[in-house]
Amino acid sequence: MKPNQSSRHKSRSPTNKFTEAIATKGRRKLYARQAKPFGGVWFGLGFAGLIGWSVVLPTLLGMALGAWIDLQFPSQMSWTLALMLGGMTLGCLTAWQWITQEQARIARSQPPPDQLADRDPDFISQHEEEHD
Repeated sequence: MKPNQSSRHKSRSPTNKFTEAIATKGRRKLYARQAKPFGGVWFGLGFAGLIGWSVVLPTLLGMALGAWIDLQFPSQMSWTLALMLGGMTLGCLTAWQWITQEQARIARSQPPPDQLADRDPDFISQHEEEHD
């Protein structure tokens, strides 16, 4: 057997698999530290605020419009309540759309999945438990 052929056909012993798993984790940590594509904690807090306001603002606008309609055109039906629920529904749908778009953007920016984890995910989790 030629020298370079033996290096291509390494045995897949548990030690080699575990070494590959550790190397993969290291690469992921380095990628996460270097990439920081989403600004970390401040991005998360800002996005949570944005989502909150996307629900609150249409709800308050619906309530204000409903209260005005109730004062101008009195009836048995409460426009305040109806438009508040309509505004809240609109806000929740908007927030859902933004979160879905953000999840897709984050998924596109992730490194490709590990081939080792695809082959034997139980092996990695067993060894992580043993060495923690």
